[in-house]
Amino acid sequence: MSAAINVNQAVQYEQARLNGLYARLDRLRDEAAERLDESRRKHVENEQERSQRDAETHLHRRRIAQLDAVEEGLCFGRLDYIGDEAPMYLGRIGVHAEGGEQLLVDWRSEAGRRFYLATAAAPAGVRRRRHLHTRGRRIRSVNDEVLDLEAAGESGSSIGSEGALMAALDAARTGTMQDIVATIQAEQDRIIRAPLEGVMIVDGAPGTGKTAVALHRAAYLLYEHREQLKRRGVLIIGPGKQFLRYISEVLPGLAETDVLLRTPAQLFPGVVADRPETDAVAAVKGRAVMAGVIASAVADRQVVPRDPVPIDYEGHELYLRPEKITAARDAARETGLPHNEARETFHKRVIADLATQYADIIGEDPLGGENLLGLHDRAKLAAEIATDPVIRGQIEVLWPELTPQELLEDLFASRERIASAAAVLKKEERALLLREPGGWSEADVALLDEAAEHLGEIEVQQRGGGLTAEQIAYAQDVLTIAAGSASFDFEDEESEILQATDVIDEFWLGERQVDDVFVSVAERAAADRRWIFGHVIVDEAQELSPMEWRALLRRCVTRSFTVAGDLAQATGAAALGGEAPSSWAEVFGDSGLAWRAEQLTVSYRTPAEIMEVAVRVLDAIDVEAARPRSVRESGHRPWLEIAADGLDRRVEELVAAEKAAVGEGSVAIVTTPERAAGLSGVAGAAVLTVKQAKGLEFDSVIVVDPDAIAASGLRNLYVALTRATKRLGVVAPDKPDFPGAELL
Repeated sequence: MSAAINVNQAVQYEQARLNGLYARLDRLRDEAAERLDESRRKHVENEQERSQRDAETHLHRRRIAQLDAVEEGLCFGRLDYIGDEAPMYLGRIGVHAEGGEQLLVDWRSEAGRRFYLATAAAPAGVRRRRHLHTRGRRIRSVNDEVLDLEAAGESGSSIGSEGALMAALDAARTGTMQDIVATIQAEQDRIIRAPLEGVMIVDGAPGTGKTAVALHRAAYLLYEHREQLKRRGVLIIGPGKQFLRYISEVLPGLAETDVLLRTPAQLFPGVVADRPETDAVAAVKGRAVMAGVIASAVADRQVVPRDPVPIDYEGHELYLRPEKITAARDAARETGLPHNEARETFHKRVIADLATQYADIIGEDPLGGENLLGLHDRAKLAAEIATDPVIRGQIEVLWPELTPQELLEDLFASRERIASAAAVLKKEERALLLREPGGWSEADVALLDEAAEHLGEIEVQQRGGGLTAEQIAYAQDVLTIAAGSASFDFEDEESEILQATDVIDEFWLGERQVDDVFVSVAERAAADRRWIFGHVIVDEAQELSPMEWRALLRRCVTRSFTVAGDLAQATGAAALGGEAPSSWAEVFGDSGLAWRAEQLTVSYRTPAEIMEVAVRVLDAIDVEAARPRSVRESGHRPWLEIAADGLDRRVEELVAAEKAAVGEGSVAIVTTPERAAGLSGVAGAAVLTVKQAKGLEFDSVIVVDPDAIAASGLRNLYVALTRATKRLGVVAPDKPDFPGAELL
């Protein structure tokens, strides 16, 4: 009876405290809403004032969003200290009273760290750690851990029947990932709070919390390095759209919004990577050697004709002369600019030569004297020639303006272009690249990104009538080019050093009006391929190809990465060009990155009964990976059913049984793409391929046709067997023979 009274008293006390915290939260939200309303109504008279108003409005909106996001689970813990120190309440954000008193400590603060590090062996002055379990604004239960029994003068009994960690692990999965802010373990906390600089590898087996640690690390870094990261944001890369949906609520729930979630296939704005492609083709496209192929493909588009090309201009015959084209090409390349940006230098050099030819014809002195046209006249001729559409078209063929999409479509559609640019590849590998235009695959995205780096930006013509800014620049640069190659002298050379506006006085440049719409860091980053992030987090990092790593490295020049992965789960055909890496040294060997690895060895998600089977598969995989230790047992042994006939119908019946067993929990079927297509209509379960299931977790998982999964690699089967948090079943058309099947 006394224990029940103690529990009730604790709940009542903490509920009163929680009511006060939510009252303060409501007041802060009301104040932010009032400020937002004031900002919206503010009168502005110029662009600077409008920009300031928009920034203020965005700030208040963001503050409201943060306060809304922490509504659920606002406060989750309390520390009681030895001595007279007041208890500390821990929550998702820090909250102060109107007078400045701290009511709630942010879990990411240094003070908050004590909540995670204190143990019975090393209590660090902590007498008791209390976990508060809430739903909405109500306390559901409390769980106490008495850490310093001698100082506390208490027995080892605690309020609550099970630990907070075990309660969280046994909770039903709802289809979206829950944060672990209330149950972060000491080994996880150390990684979460590691320095921002360099590459931190979070290595661990299925269920060890790699993803949770990486996401909480993002929240911590945004808190600890706010000034450094708030303008650049954090990029999080996940293996697929299902995975991104699964983790999408974690960081907003921790009051962080300056984060962009993307798959590698979503890194090129405006491109939808939905073209199907074989693993063999993806493997070739993912190899590091493709960077050189793309560079060669760009160089191949910078053409020098073998013979002079005649051009008719104003009834006179001019020539695109190979030696001059070569000199123009070399000059453009020597600028070090990308193809599209160096194109201007090429065009100007070619135009200058045509202008010289034309001046030699029409400026010839009939008496045999020096040419009658001076530098000023030749500059005018160059500007006029530059406007001729036929001439511009012929020069364009020699050095075309290209988008990444145009470059790759032209490359992959031409056997000849592939042979020229990809000579380093074997004949059968080059044949894999050949395809008809139309659509992009996931592996194409990194190649498009590589191409964009070599091509640079497309020049935008200025509107408003008259000649373009590019044309006016021709005239200015031709002055310099012609002056360096002129074969005649001027009495007053200084008078010929003109400005382009002196040569073409009719040019008018209209300024483009831009509407500055204040958007979040994530929104701006999503639309800008060249955005540089302050930190990048890569989950399931073992899946990325070398070309995808190149694309990511361009997006973080500080080389500040958190990399979460498990080499034993490297199933992607693109990883290391088709061969799964066996060590992180293979993954980062040629990148020049300074990396350090932290290993998580305790599996919180996968119970011991399931891990026993999975480890047998892991033993058969040749990879450097620690054998995980499960922290709990589920009480359910994995089962096997052989359904030689009517397999699909039997799976449907088993799903219904599993759904009844887990109640509100989740059920999934993991199988091959072929089987998944036939099972897609099964009610009550998510039907996933191994690729789609990667990184996800479910209360119950039914693995269908395990030998067929294993035929594509034991790593695929290892992934499939480790998605369950409670129950695992295997359905096979005949007796399976994969490692560990004898335990079923």
